[in-house]
Amino acid sequence: MNRITELFKIKYPVIQAGMIWNSGYKLASAVSNAGGLGIIGAGSMYPEVLREHIQKCKKATTKPFGVNVPMLYPNVEEIMKIIVDEGVKIVFTSAGNPKTWTSFLKENGITVVHVVSSSVFALKAEAAGVDAIVAEGFEAGGHNGRDETTTFTLIPMVKEHIKIPLIAAGGIATGRGMLAAMVLGADGVQVGSRFAASVESSAHENFKKTIITVKEGDTQLTLKELAPVRLIKNKFYQDLQELYERCPTTEELAQFLGRARAKKGMFEGDLIEGELEIGQVAGLIHEIKPAAAILLEMMNDFEDARKEVTKFDF
Repeated sequence: MNRITELFKIKYPVIQAGMIWNSGYKLASAVSNAGGLGIIGAGSMYPEVLREHIQKCKKATTKPFGVNVPMLYPNVEEIMKIIVDEGVKIVFTSAGNPKTWTSFLKENGITVVHVVSSSVFALKAEAAGVDAIVAEGFEAGGHNGRDETTTFTLIPMVKEHIKIPLIAAGGIATGRGMLAAMVLGADGVQVGSRFAASVESSAHENFKKTIITVKEGDTQLTLKELAPVRLIKNKFYQDLQELYERCPTTEELAQFLGRARAKKGMFEGDLIEGELEIGQVAGLIHEIKPAAAILLEMMNDFEDARKEVTKFDF
């Protein structure tokens, strides 16, 4: 037991990230059943769709699971009411001020975790009363912090400032990466990209197959003027770079991005015009596997790496 396994009542200190268009009830329940903490990603769901996924997840697992809620979501009040009504016990909040909903959630007996990209925001989240922090480096896929702080430097800096449990995210897809994060001060890890390429992920097969072909340098953080996002360098990305050469305004960038670009890419499988959000660590992902197999492989790799470290003699 450590602080994360004790907090969530899980076997392994591994949290599956609440990734939009990837994290439905099938993935969340599979991870929870395997001993981690599965998370339903509310960011891509209408309120009633989220309710359906929560209800199905409760039928698919008796283990703890949570819901990730980006607080910029337009229907956030309805989402929070559904979470309380359905008896969800763990909520990960992101993309907003943790003060807004933490008290409400905790008053309803919910464990609250907030995702941050800096020590400054970690301290604000701790002051708001959250139970744990996810500190995410800019290696991560999807939306990211503006400071471009790597996980390797972010985790020890956040650890230096907070007292509550710390979860590392960004660039972690193996047990060795997990061990490194925990040596740096994390109590557990949040894993996104690796689970995006799982059998149970709700992403389109085209996207999953693309993930396992990604190599070093194939992703880029872009659209910083709107909301920084790391994605694969496909035609959409290349067209965006051509637009940048003309020094576009924020309005022009927003118009080019349009609506539902991420859904088009990750959920509908449009590899040309869709936004394909994935982390740099995709270069280490070579096979689509069941979530339980991924988790077991990570933990075995973690134990092997830990044994190797004990052999070092300086």
